[in-house]
Amino acid sequence: QVRLVESGGGLVQAGGSLRLSCAASGIIFSMNAMGWYRQASGKQRELVAVISSSGSTNYADSVKGRFTISRDNAKNTVYLQMNSLKPEDTAVYYCWGSRRIDYWGQGTQVTVSS
Repeated sequence: QVRLVESGGGLVQAGGSLRLSCAASGIIFSMNAMGWYRQASGKQRELVAVISSSGSTNYADSVKGRFTISRDNAKNTVYLQMNSLKPEDTAVYYCWGSRRIDYWGQGTQVTVSS
């Protein structure tokens, strides 16, 4: 059974930092692309950052220079370091994994106060 379990969300003031973690099980982690999406209230889910199985990364323009995605294949975990947070970063953040099919975590709330 595939499981993606996020942690690290919470409430932070604007300008602050958070690090999200996503622990994966039930998949060959190193062979999966991994990433983070987010969905703000009343909006569609959007891509935040992805990291391929080889380690190449891609970011949404809105987070470039502020967020960093990384992976630890030994720990089957993907991270999202979020710095200089803004109120518009407030959303539920979802972990995503993909090889032949997509997998999703249950989401973790990130709230940035102004």
